[in-house]
Amino acid sequence: MRMAVPAESSAYETRVAATPETIKKFIASGYTCVVQKGAGEAANIADAAYMDAGATMADDFSATCDHADVIIKVAALNRDELAHVRSGTTVVSLCSPFQNPLLQDYASAGLNVLCLEMIPRISRAQSMDVLSSQANIAGYKSVLLALEHYQRFMPMLMTAAGTVQPAKVLVMGAGVAGLQAIATARRLGAMVEAFDVRAAAKEQVESLGAKFVEVPVDTADGEDEGGYAKEMSDEYKQKQAELIAEHGAKADIIITTALIPGRPAPVLVTEETLAQMKPGSVIVDMAAEAGGNCPMTEKDAIWVKDGVTLIGISNIPALMATDASQLLARNIWNFLSPMLDAEAGLQLDMDDEIVAASLLCQDGAFLKPQLLGEKE
Repeated sequence: MRMAVPAESSAYETRVAATPETIKKFIASGYTCVVQKGAGEAANIADAAYMDAGATMADDFSATCDHADVIIKVAALNRDELAHVRSGTTVVSLCSPFQNPLLQDYASAGLNVLCLEMIPRISRAQSMDVLSSQANIAGYKSVLLALEHYQRFMPMLMTAAGTVQPAKVLVMGAGVAGLQAIATARRLGAMVEAFDVRAAAKEQVESLGAKFVEVPVDTADGEDEGGYAKEMSDEYKQKQAELIAEHGAKADIIITTALIPGRPAPVLVTEETLAQMKPGSVIVDMAAEAGGNCPMTEKDAIWVKDGVTLIGISNIPALMATDASQLLARNIWNFLSPMLDAEAGLQLDMDDEIVAASLLCQDGAFLKPQLLGEKE
């Protein structure tokens, strides 16, 4: 059985889906591994390291993937790449299932597509959870991005020339990325506030030394059965906007992480709130890929409005490609290893809830039509 690891062609994508560590494991499981030359270069992994692990190197995407039984990627196949993938191939990647217009094309091409974003958040799948591993990196890096543009100290400093007050950081959304942002900002000495619609987040936020900002509305918890934030009532949104405006105006740095699967990112920082922020303040909008938590955010751009720097980088983990690739590659190995069979090929057992949840296409059928419905 042949496994292919192509180089990523998407803009701003520097990660790679396999490392020499995981290549060795795939080969030990009976697979022949082919890696495209330069695939790990942006993640500081040389071609020689892949060859030392036992991989064969190929010149381009076509040579890498033409005869592959399994392709592992970071980003979803684009239209040009799809033309070089034969029917019956299993593709494992992030798929952007709520935005990707090619999902039906994958099915029509006869591909079996395993979507890493759809791996369920259950205990058995924790080691496979790509979203969590990459969100951890994004939360950490978001604070460092803010500091690049924030022209003051983060911690309190007592000096002979006077006292420098600590930065005030407001983190919106206390999932994996938000909690890592809180922890990083606290380690750097900032005063941190955070809010989240999920009641369970309060204890987590406070355990990191931050203040939890609560919306004073008697409402149901904002967490769905999958552990994600859900759409809240209009009353809640109104109270939330008032609270954000109050705390946002006092913040030096705002980091937003709020996402609702299958829907545009909720607007948290309005233009009116931004106008009240101090000159020199910074907003890192980690929801830029889904439209942004701030309507003024420009995807993959950094610009200044009313003295406030808005950072809308959509692929923050790719800014830390080495560690991001190591964690991502391990997630993929942990996901695929129970399915591997060197003689019979990848075994897609639909009785396994992890496989059933993540399989988008199989044998020409598109198994998740509700995803397209969500997009519409």
